[in-house]
Amino acid sequence: MSIWKNLARIEDDLCKQTLQTLKDEKIEMLKEAQRNPKLLAKWLYENQGEMRFGSENRLFLVLVDTEDFNNSWKLKRNIDLLKPTIVSYLDHFKKKKTEELRVDFEFKGKPHGFSALADVIFVVK
Repeated sequence: MSIWKNLARIEDDLCKQTLQTLKDEKIEMLKEAQRNPKLLAKWLYENQGEMRFGSENRLFLVLVDTEDFNNSWKLKRNIDLLKPTIVSYLDHFKKKKTEELRVDFEFKGKPHGFSALADVIFVVK
């Protein structure tokens, strides 16, 4: 069982305050990533697994359940939530400039830098 779930089971003020602080910090990180998706895309490229390394262009789909961060992955099944966000992104994609999508990054163990076109779609519940 996760620390998060253990704290939620304890009914005291310190645990509730700790959980709220953690939630607030995660929401602030989400807001920062939404303000600067290029930075997140760079981090995702630089921290991908070595066996799956690739510098190809990517569109990252970031799913966040603000009520249950640990189960955000379950949002991939929620078509009613995903579809409007993805359709809206695609409808406005033609307005994006190629240079705005360029991400330059390094990868540990590789002798040179890389450049790719990338963007991030945030689906937040």
